[in-house]
Amino acid sequence: MTTLVNGEIEETARQQAPTRSRGDWAVVARQESRDLWLSGRGPLLLFAFSVLLSVFTYLAATNQAINFLEQREAVDLTLQIAIAVGVLVTLLVSADALSGERERGTLESLLLTPVSRRAIVLGKLVGALTLWFAAFLVAIPYVWVLGRGVSIVKTALLLGLGVGTVLAVGLAALGLLVSALSSSNKVSLAISFFLLLAFFAPSQLPGGLPKGWFGDVLGKINPVGSGLHYSTAVLVHGHGWTRDLAYLISPLVLAVLASAVLLVLSERIVRLNAGGER
Repeated sequence: MTTLVNGEIEETARQQAPTRSRGDWAVVARQESRDLWLSGRGPLLLFAFSVLLSVFTYLAATNQAINFLEQREAVDLTLQIAIAVGVLVTLLVSADALSGERERGTLESLLLTPVSRRAIVLGKLVGALTLWFAAFLVAIPYVWVLGRGVSIVKTALLLGLGVGTVLAVGLAALGLLVSALSSSNKVSLAISFFLLLAFFAPSQLPGGLPKGWFGDVLGKINPVGSGLHYSTAVLVHGHGWTRDLAYLISPLVLAVLASAVLLVLSERIVRLNAGGER
C-alpha cells in the first residue's frame, strides 16, 4: 500500500479515541484493498487462478469413464486446488504487506499517520483476505459444473468456504508476522514459500503419511493437510460433518494463535527496520 488517503485519515482522527481505534483498521483495509485490486496485482493473480481451475475442470469433465464415486473425487480435487491456490496467493500478498512497503519506502508515511500499528496489521489482514474471497467466488461455477450430477455442490461450497477461510486467516496472519520480522521482502517471500511447502509436502508423499497413530498425529497437526483431509472425508467418503472435527483443530489453532500473536505484538514488530528501531 503506497499511502493512505489523507482525507480519510484526517476524518478518522477527528473522531473520539475509542471510536477511532475501532474504525482505523477499516480505513487501512479499504486502502489496502484498493491498492491490491486497482494496481492490477489482484486481477492478475485471480486470472492465473481461474486458468488453473479451468484446466482441471476441463480434464475432469471430459473424462468419459467417470462414475458416481469418481465424480465426487473430481469435485474434491477441484475444491482442494481452489483452497490450496487461494490460500497460497493470500499468503503471498500478506508476506509482501509490511516488508514490501518497508523496501519501497512507503511504510514511514503510513506509520506517521494517526493510526495504531494494531489497526495497520488488522487492516492489512482484511485486505489480503479479499483475495481469498474473490478466489472462492471464481471457484463456485467450476465446483457447480463438476458436482451438479451428484447433488454435492452445496456441501462442497460450504466446506470450501469454511475450511478455506480458516486456513486463509491463519496463513495470512502468519505471512504478516513473517513480513514484519523479515529483514527484506525477498526473505519474507522465501520463508513464506518454505512454510507453505512444509504444510503441503507431507500430503504429497508417495503412499501418503505413515500408517498408524504416528501418521494420524502428523496429519492432524498439519493445518493445511488436516483441513483438506476433513473436506475429503465429508465429500468423498460420505462422513458426517461432526465425525472428523478433530481434523479442524489445527487449522483453527493456527488462525486464532497467529492472529492473536500478530495483534498483541503489532506495536513492537511493525517498524521501519525489522526488529529494530522505529
